Amino acid sequence: MPLLEIPPLSVYVHLPWCVRKCPYCDFNSHAIEGEVPEKRYVAGLLQDLATQVPPVAGRNVHSIFFGGGTPSLFSADAIERILTGVRAALTVADDVEITLEANPGTVERGRFSDYRAAGINRISLGGQSFNPRHLASLGRIHSTDDTRAAAAELHAAGIENFNIDLMYGLPGQSMAESLADVEAAIELKPAHLSHYQLTLEPGTVFFHRPPPLPDDDVTWEMQLCCQELIASQGFTQYEVSAYARRGRSCMHNLNYWQFGDYLGLGAGAHGKLTDLSQGVLRTERTRQPRQYLESLGLIAAPPAARFVPTEDLPFEYMLNALRLVEGFAAHEFERRTGLSLDVTRTVIESGVARGLLETNRMGGWRATLLGRRFLNDVVAMFLPAAPPKRSIHTPLQPANLL
Repeated sequence: MPLLEIPPLSVYVHLPWCVRKCPYCDFNSHAIEGEVPEKRYVAGLLQDLATQVPPVAGRNVHSIFFGGGTPSLFSADAIERILTGVRAALTVADDVEITLEANPGTVERGRFSDYRAAGINRISLGGQSFNPRHLASLGRIHSTDDTRAAAAELHAAGIENFNIDLMYGLPGQSMAESLADVEAAIELKPAHLSHYQLTLEPGTVFFHRPPPLPDDDVTWEMQLCCQELIASQGFTQYEVSAYARRGRSCMHNLNYWQFGDYLGLGAGAHGKLTDLSQGVLRTERTRQPRQYLESLGLIAAPPAARFVPTEDLPFEYMLNALRLVEGFAAHEFERRTGLSLDVTRTVIESGVARGLLETNRMGGWRATLLGRRFLNDVVAMFLPAAPPKRSIHTPLQPANLL
């Protein structure tokens, strides 16, 4: 693959336990039964890491992301042990971005200062809404006051680089309520907002017992109006659901969307690595935490792995890159996939003709406003003619997006 280049490298660490499984959640998360096996799981993660180091030896790690589940159920000491292990095994950049997801209902007062001392320099708060009725319908365990208190503690701890997750299109939600959520979040002075639509994912409680949701036209108007409000407050949209103040884009998730490489550690974690001679390798660990720990055994085995078939690469690349507001450049596609852009040119030209794609300032392409509204359909245009055999997928947003 002569066009292929080695991209940036990240590390994703999956901590799979939650206090309670939310009815809309399709992530690999598990309600706690008793105590979190923190010590054993951390030991398993470090064992997992040891099996995956050889192919990436000598490469710099640019970001680390603790997702879940609810990573803030783990102590700061546990997080520090994991980071110490990562630094001992890999070369970590001096300016590495290290994110921890936190549920406002599981963070004790003062804990954020401990996480910062452990090495965390970015937090993602799963606020979701500031409306008590909507929090209840989503099955969230925290209150609006919990989110406000968590933000105050973040500022007090000196962690100014934090994200707040917000959802819209909630059961019975009005336009005014969706805008009120955005206003409430911005009042807490986050550096980043993730604003995404509630969707009914297969395998969730909501999928099997759907709540009454606003119709598609209403949710689209919610999205547009909220985008306008967020932009007016100094945030720039750089991905379909991500908005950041200047210099505060999430580097870890940008690496996913730009088709970078990452090690996936933990139960159900996925990874992606680039091999200059063989192409793009996908890895995956077993989903159940108990089986994950058992699978490591006394002599840890590497994760299940497969190379992505060449015909699938355009789809997998576009699945990520077209989420970016600026899209992609031709040379980026070629360097990340090892393929000439000519393999997708006919599809791209069709998308342009249909008003779904347009050229960007990089001389590449991006989704138009219409294309972003129907992004799943746009991405599907890049599927190979024969249905691909996929056992490993590209995670669009590890753990509640950002």
